[in-house]
Amino acid sequence: MNSQVMKNLVKSAAPRPLRLMLQMIRYPEGLFRQPRDLRAAASFLSHSVANVTLGQRLSMVNSLCETTMSVDCAHTQEEMLTFITTVLTIPAEVTGCVVEAGCCKGGSTAKFSLAAKLAGRRLVVFDSFEGLPDNDEGHGTTILGETPDFSEGRYAGTLEEVRRNVHDHGALEVCEFVEGWFDDTLPSFREPVAAIYLDVDLVMSTRTCLKYLYPLLAPGGYVYSQDGHLPLVIDLLRDDNFWETEVNYPRPHFTGLGTQKLVWARKPTEP
Repeated sequence: MNSQVMKNLVKSAAPRPLRLMLQMIRYPEGLFRQPRDLRAAASFLSHSVANVTLGQRLSMVNSLCETTMSVDCAHTQEEMLTFITTVLTIPAEVTGCVVEAGCCKGGSTAKFSLAAKLAGRRLVVFDSFEGLPDNDEGHGTTILGETPDFSEGRYAGTLEEVRRNVHDHGALEVCEFVEGWFDDTLPSFREPVAAIYLDVDLVMSTRTCLKYLYPLLAPGGYVYSQDGHLPLVIDLLRDDNFWETEVNYPRPHFTGLGTQKLVWARKPTEP
């Protein structure tokens, strides 16, 4: 019996969680780009999540690997697993869908859709599907020492491309796609929301998303921003006047603001 036949027999006989782990070890570049990604994966796998089995968590991590290897993704696996863990652990009594604003090629959408499906929630995705709009925002240097390029058309993925990537790597059946600029699409959105993930780059887009989405966020729900490394976004999230006059809510406390890229806040359960 040659070695390839033996490998195929081992793969077919091994339990699915073991096969997934072997695939992760064989193709580590899909997940372990940074030590923080490895630690996030280990934490996700080692900590129990209500109504989510170890096999499902292994499958989730494997899907993240495969998606990252197949789709151009502008995020880290740690960022994805942080939000996925939140989606899976929000109590059922916190009503509402999951909202993603800004999806690029759909890699993050595919990953979030798997978590939304396990949690029994819909994923509503807002994007222009034309990339970033024309803007004159000067973000300078980020807290990470980078100089971002937010020129018109950056991070574009067509709706067809995004749907295809989610079909291939996620759970397309739980997704709803809302195409258009945020200023045009968000004012008419009225659904309750349990969790929000913003990856919109521009401060004007962050402002619009928070103005219309945060009031829909259920008490006890979470809002995440992947743009917490941008000075203009940091200033907006710290601006009491913006929260009080435009959002009409007190400014929530954002964990990691000013020190890390992914920041988040939990909406208070009491006024």
